[in-house]
This record gives sequence, structure tokens and C-alpha cells, in this order.
Amino acid sequence: MPSPFPGMDPYLEGYLWSDVHSALANKIRQVLVPLLRPRYTARLEIYLVEDNAPEAEVGILYPDVEVLQVRAASTGALQLTQSGTLATTPAQLTLPVLQPVEIRVPTVEIRDTALNVLVTCIEILSPVNKREPGLTGYRQKRQRLYQAGVNLIELDLLRRGSRPFNHPRLPNVPYLIELTRASSGVVEVWTLGLQDRLPVIPVPLRQPDPDVPLDLAAVFNAIYDEAAYDLSIDYRQAPPPPPLSESDALWLENLLAPLRG
Repeated sequence: MPSPFPGMDPYLEGYLWSDVHSALANKIRQVLVPLLRPRYTARLEIYLVEDNAPEAEVGILYPDVEVLQVRAASTGALQLTQSGTLATTPAQLTLPVLQPVEIRVPTVEIRDTALNVLVTCIEILSPVNKREPGLTGYRQKRQRLYQAGVNLIELDLLRRGSRPFNHPRLPNVPYLIELTRASSGVVEVWTLGLQDRLPVIPVPLRQPDPDVPLDLAAVFNAIYDEAAYDLSIDYRQAPPPPPLSESDALWLENLLAPLRG
């Protein structure tokens, strides 16, 4: 079954995101390799990021395990123990201490086959890239790639969090795709709403080799079907946070009405 959405499916931004992230990276490599050979190839690079603030994703990306035990509220009256000492007031909640979570983040690297030099990096943003402390680390990585003369494509298909590339002229839209060509001094931006089809974007190589096209809609539709995400999504519920705008919420209601009976 295909996704009911023409572009990005917001229901995939929740607990399924880790699987979606990996599937996108693998499918992008599979699609690009025939277009790149023999001068270039695509490789998957997995780097580890420690999520030191997992509480931001509890109930969205991570299971909701906040409250272990709830006690009855105290009456407020002072109590004495049998020995006559003042008794302590029991806490109303017992909560787990959330430990850092190690996240595996896959990226697609395009390298030349002669020297194995990194030419273009395709980053699919993770929630940990879009909030501190991971946001600062990711912005530093962006700068290192630019200084090294590497082309950078960023797929920001998450509505929550802060944009790593922030500019006053960026519109307030759910999704962004950005291309920073090596040494160009500019960022090419595709702005996307819920109603927009994912675009065909250029993947730059080394001059004078021409760009190769990457059809993101075809990639997304392929992984949605292969992974059977429709079997794991309840479209009768609201999508993961943040809340949709009033116009997007109305559009979504009309779109999903046939699935909701």
C-alpha cells in the first residue's frame, strides 16, 4: 500500500523514524550507484551520536516510561513515628533517571573511485541533530565539510527541533531540503509542505562532471512499500508532535477521511 500523503508522511516522524532513516539512506545509495559508476560510488557511513537529553523524545521516538509509581497525595498534616520523631512526607511520584541513548546515524557518502576522496555527503537529519547538545556538534560538522570542499545535501524531514541552517528568509514550512555546493557561498533550498511532492534534486559531483538526479519521491514511495509502514501506523490518531497548523490539520482530516471510515 502506498502512503496516503503526496510527499513526506508526518506519521513516520515518531517511533518509526530510526527505521525510516536507515531505509532512506540504503535506498538512496541503491538508486545513485548506477548513475555514478564508474567514476564515483556511494557508501554508507554510520556514526554514533550520544543523545544526552532523551527526555525530549520520550513518547515520540522513545517509549513512554516516565512515571513508574504514583502515590496518594499527602494530607499535609505533620506525622510522628512510633519513636516520636517527625516522619518524612512520601514523594508523590517515582520517576526513572533517563540515561543517554546512543544513536546510530547513517549518511550517504559519494566518493571518487580513483582516490576514494569524499565528494558529496547526503545527510538525513535525526532529532538529535536538531536540538542541543547535538545541534552545535552537527553545525560544526557542516562547517568542516564546507571547508574541506565537500558538497552537502541535507534532508530535513522532521517538523520538530531547530534548523541547523537558520536564515531570516527561510519560510516557516514543515520540511526543508538544502544543497550547499563546495565553495559556492550559497545554499539552494527546497521548501516543502505536507501537500507537496518530494522533489527531484541534483546531486553534484566534481567539475566538470554534471549533476546526477535523485528522485526523492520515488525513493520514499519505495521504502514505504517495502517496509509496509502502513501496517504499523494508525491513521485514525493524530501524527507525532509538534501540532499541525490549522490549515494543515484541516487538509489532513480531509485526506485521511477515507481511511478513518
